[in-house]
Parts: sequence; C-alpha cells; structure tokens
Amino acid sequence: MTTITEQPSKYRHLEKMSVKEITSSINNEDKTVCLAVEKVLPEINILIEVIVSRLKNGGRMFYLGAGSGGRLSVLDTIELPTTYGIPKGMVNVILAGGVEHLSEAREEKEDDTTQGWIELQKNFISKKDIVIGISASGTTPFVLAAMKECKKHNITTGCIVSNPGSVIAETADYPVEVITGPEFVTGSTRMKCGTAQKMIFDIISTTTMIQLGLVEDNSMVNVKLINDKIIDRAVKMLMQKSIIKDYDEAKNILLSFGSVKKALTQITEKTNSL
Repeated sequence: MTTITEQPSKYRHLEKMSVKEITSSINNEDKTVCLAVEKVLPEINILIEVIVSRLKNGGRMFYLGAGSGGRLSVLDTIELPTTYGIPKGMVNVILAGGVEHLSEAREEKEDDTTQGWIELQKNFISKKDIVIGISASGTTPFVLAAMKECKKHNITTGCIVSNPGSVIAETADYPVEVITGPEFVTGSTRMKCGTAQKMIFDIISTTTMIQLGLVEDNSMVNVKLINDKIIDRAVKMLMQKSIIKDYDEAKNILLSFGSVKKALTQITEKTNSL
C-alpha cells in the first residue's frame, strides 16, 4: 500500500517562507481538493443511495472515526437535528476517545482495537444500519477493527479514506478513496485530507436530507425553531411560500405549529376547504 498522505511535502524550508508565500502555497494546495472530490463523486453517489435506503427503512447511520476526520464528522452530524428536524439518533458518530472529549486531541485512542465495536454494540447496531469508517491513512486500528466486526455480523459499511488500496477500503462494502496527495506540512492530514472529508460530509448529509424529503424547493422547511435568527428566517420562508403576507400573523401561525412544513400544510388545507 502506498501511503501518499505521509509522503514529504513538495515545499521545502517552510520556516524561511514569508507569510505571503505560505498562505499562497496553502491556498494553491487547497485548490486541488475540489478536483479530488469530483473524481470520486460516482462512489459518493452510490454510498448516499445506500444511506438513504437504510434511513428510509428505519435504519441509522454511524460515522466511525478518530482524529481530525472523526471530529469533523461530529461537527456535521450535531447540526442535522436542528437544520432538518430529524430525530437524534438517526445519524451518529462513534469517535475514538468519545464524543464527550471532542475538544481534546486523544490521538492515542486511534490504536484501540476493541472500543469501536463495544460502542456500536452499546448503540444496538443491527443489519438495518450502515457504518462509515473515517480514516485519512486507511489503516486506523480503531476504525479497521470495528469495521471487521461489522463485516462478521453482516452490517453494511462504507468508508472515506485518503490513500489508495487501504485495508479499510478493502473491508468496506462501499469505499470512497479521495486522494488529496502529500500535505503542505508533511503528514498534517488535518489540512487537505480534512478539507476533503468536510466537503464529503456536507455532500452526504445534505443530499441525504433532501432525498428524505426534508427540504422543499431550496428551503429547510423542517428547521427547529431554537433561536430568534432561525425563527425570523422561518417566518420569512412561510410568507414566501404561502398566502400569509403579514409578518406577525405568519409568526403566530409558525409558532403555533412548530415548523414551516406543518404550518404550510395547515394553511393549504384551510385554503382548500374554503
């Protein structure tokens, strides 16, 4: 296996570079990430179709990760219940060291070969679910060991890795190998690898939520009304999509039903009955 993510940076003597040279070089490297993601869109599309199928049939999705990639998956999933109104527990993360330690870099937990599967069992993992391993190297023991257990128990798996021909990709049913190349700082996979992972998480979660019917037109009609900014956005959304054009009236209706989707349904039914 070729570990591209650990190959030396093509830039030398970074300490001698000016601020302008450093930022320009990092930006040039970042420009390559979109192209790397574009190359694997067919694999991402297949993975999303499987995820949607599982969720529509009462299953759940679990990201399984460590390090920067695992932490980025947490940041993506924690916003989904608010943004799209899904129940907590539909999309989850099993993070090496525990989600409760998200702000700590507990990198030593990457080598734990038992805890990942233990945590999945605590969540009553079943054949209805799908587990997606996250590993820049494609070899992370925490991820690999748990995915092998999933395979033994006929649990569907996918993965997002950044090296070709990795053992994690070979283990996964639906692998995504996004090859971003050597990092600007040698081995610092929080950079291009992390950027690619974040982009793919956004693509997976957003496309999945749309496919589940939680977006209408281009609007998050199931957004939870948790603060003034979101309520204001939702009121304007309701006014745009209904016959209600008075702000205060729209706000009262919205708050009484709890979401734009429910309010629109009631307004439509009332209008049709007249």
